[in-house]
Amino acid sequence: MKKRYELVVIFVIFAIITYLDRNSISSIGDDITRELNLSDKEWGMILSAFSLAYGAFEIPTGIMVDKIGPKKTLIRIVLWWSIFTILTGFASGFYFLLIVRFLFGAGEAGAFPTISVAIARWFPTVERGRIQSIVWMGSRMGGALAPITSIWLAEAYGWRGVFYIFGSLGIIWAIGWYFWFKDEPREMKGISQSEVQEIEAGRSIDGNSHGLLPWKTVLKSPNLWALMGMYHCLLYGAYFYMSWMPKYLQNGRGIPKSELGWMVSLPFVLGMAGCLAGGFASDYLVKKVGLRKGRSYVGMFGLVMAGICMIIGSFTQDISFAIIFLALGLAFKDFTLPVSWAAATDIGGEHAGSVSGTMGLAGQLGSAIMATAFGFILHATGSYELPVRIIGFIVILGGLLWLKIDASKKILDVETH
Repeated sequence: MKKRYELVVIFVIFAIITYLDRNSISSIGDDITRELNLSDKEWGMILSAFSLAYGAFEIPTGIMVDKIGPKKTLIRIVLWWSIFTILTGFASGFYFLLIVRFLFGAGEAGAFPTISVAIARWFPTVERGRIQSIVWMGSRMGGALAPITSIWLAEAYGWRGVFYIFGSLGIIWAIGWYFWFKDEPREMKGISQSEVQEIEAGRSIDGNSHGLLPWKTVLKSPNLWALMGMYHCLLYGAYFYMSWMPKYLQNGRGIPKSELGWMVSLPFVLGMAGCLAGGFASDYLVKKVGLRKGRSYVGMFGLVMAGICMIIGSFTQDISFAIIFLALGLAFKDFTLPVSWAAATDIGGEHAGSVSGTMGLAGQLGSAIMATAFGFILHATGSYELPVRIIGFIVILGGLLWLKIDASKKILDVETH
C-alpha cells in the first residue's frame, strides 16, 4: 500500500476518536443534566461553550499549522482535547462543566483545518475531494458509534466513565502520530521515490511555505465571505444532530431510552454514505466541468436537499418516517461537507490552514448560535419542531450561497490581479 493511503487510515481513526469525544456528551445528556440538576437553557449554554471556543481558536490554529506544520499542531490539539475529555468526567456542576467544555473546544479547534493541510501536502489535487470524503466518513462513523457506545458504557461504568475511556483513546493516538508521521512525504520512512514524485507533481501547495495570510486583503474577498456564510449555515444543521437530537427524540418525540441509540446513530450511518459520495462526485465533476462547477454543483445540491429533508421530517407525525427524513437531512448535508473543506484548501493554496480555519470559525459561530437558540426557543414555545424547521431554512440558504463560491480562484491570486 502506498504511504499516503496508510495515512488515510490514520486520519479515519483520528476522525472516529474526534467524534466519539465530541458527541458522547449529547448522547448521555439526560444522565448528566439529571445528576447535575441542569435546565434546558443551561444545557444549551454548555453545548454552545464548546462551539464558541472551537470557533474562536480556529483561525489562530489555522495560522499555526501554516507556520509550524500539521505534525506538531495536531499533537498539541489531540493531547489538549483528550485531557479535557477526561476532565469532563469530573464535572460537579454547571460552571465546572461550562468551563471544561469551553477549554475542550479551544483545544480541539483547528483539528480539521490541520488535517486539510496535511491532505493538501500529501495528495495530488485531483484526489483531494475523495480523501476529504473518506476522512469525514470516519467522523460520521464516530458519530454513529458515539450514541450506542456512550449509552452502553454509561450503563456499565456510569456517565463519568465514558469520558475517561474516550479521552484515553486520543492520548494513545497522539503518541502513535508523533512517532509515525512526517510533514513532508519525502521525509517519510519507507516511501518510494515514485510516490514522492507523484505527490509533488500533482499537489497545489508547497510544504515549505509558511507565510502569514494578509488578512486586510482577504477580508475584502467576496469568495471567502461566501464560503464562510455557506459553512455558517451548514453547521446550524450539523450541530443539531450532534447536540440536541437525542433530547429532541427523547423528550420531543417520546422515544424511550432503550431505542434512542440506533435512532441517534442512523443519521450518522447515512452521513457516512453522504460523505463518501460527495467527495467522489465532486472529484468526478471537477474533471468533467472544472473546479468551480465541480465543487459548487455538489455543495449546492447537498445543502438544499438537506434543508428540505429536515423541514419535512419536522412536519411528519409518523415516528419512523420522521427519523428517516431527519437522517436523510444529515446524509445530504454530509454530501456537501468534504466538498466544503476541499474548496477551502483550493481557495487557500499555500494558506490552506488559515482559510480553512476562517471557514471553520464561521461554522462554529453557527453551531454556538443554534445550540443556545434551540434551548431558548424551546423554553419560550415548548415546541421541539419549530427550531428544527428554522434550521432547515437556514441550511437551504447555505446551499444557495454555493452560487457565489469559486474554488478555482486562489485567494492570493485574486489579490495580485
